[in-house]
Amino acid sequence: MERDLGAIGHLVDLGFSQYEARAYVGLLGAAEPVTGYALSNATGVPQPKVYETLRRLARKGVAVMLAGEPARFVALPPAQLLAQLDVGFRRRLADAELALLRADPMDGAHYRAFGTLNTWSAVQAEAVRLLDETTRHAYVSLNAEHAEETHAAVARADARGVRLDVLYFSKEPMELRHGRILRHLSTDGVVYRHHQARHVAVVADSTKVLWGLAPDGGQWNAITGDDALVAAAIKGYVRHDLYVQQIVAEFAPELSERFGPGLEQLVVPPANGDVADGTSSDRVPKRRAAAGRSSRSA
Repeated sequence: MERDLGAIGHLVDLGFSQYEARAYVGLLGAAEPVTGYALSNATGVPQPKVYETLRRLARKGVAVMLAGEPARFVALPPAQLLAQLDVGFRRRLADAELALLRADPMDGAHYRAFGTLNTWSAVQAEAVRLLDETTRHAYVSLNAEHAEETHAAVARADARGVRLDVLYFSKEPMELRHGRILRHLSTDGVVYRHHQARHVAVVADSTKVLWGLAPDGGQWNAITGDDALVAAAIKGYVRHDLYVQQIVAEFAPELSERFGPGLEQLVVPPANGDVADGTSSDRVPKRRAAAGRSSRSA
């Protein structure tokens, strides 16, 4: 029976008792119908329990008792057994679904469950876990000190062929073979000159998500969970930031002229009503008008 332990274990997982699983596998391996006595000797099921076990299997349709004295038993073929188990499971699942719907006082309105983390070591460990478990596509936005383990997890995912979209804030260069990677321009004082807040965002395979924030740069608060809705929101945030960085890199001179050094007017409104009185904004309509004329002439 040692070679059959795997099959016995799987049957136990499917709801068989240990004795039932051993008895079924023993019947299956017998060259001819067997008595309970012979089955007990072959499988180690105690003789006082073997006939009781065989009767239970017969009631479940897993074994068949043949007429005669002494009674002999044969196993239901494996394909039929698995089909029978599948039908039974689907029926019980449908019954449970119906019963739970009837018993649900919230009518489908439920709280979403997330894990919470409050130290950088815990946040980084979760980021590493998600990246190491990603199989298809991950989005990452990383603005944190001492993030070497996360960088290493990104590299491992890249080596596995995972598609990655990464926005990072460190001065050390990062490279990818599969996907897109951009360094946030705030690293060079563009968009935000001084920004002490730190964050990390990871979306793995569109469902698993981590969002962590340290507003003062030190005290972290993060949530993590398997939630496609929240994952979509965080993924949208990372993608939007990636698009903005590409636009700023492509049109840096024009944007600096329009919004000032470091694009600071995007964050702090211009003084003295510059936009309101047209001293800064009238360049934009002219540029648009010129573009419009080119379009019409084309």
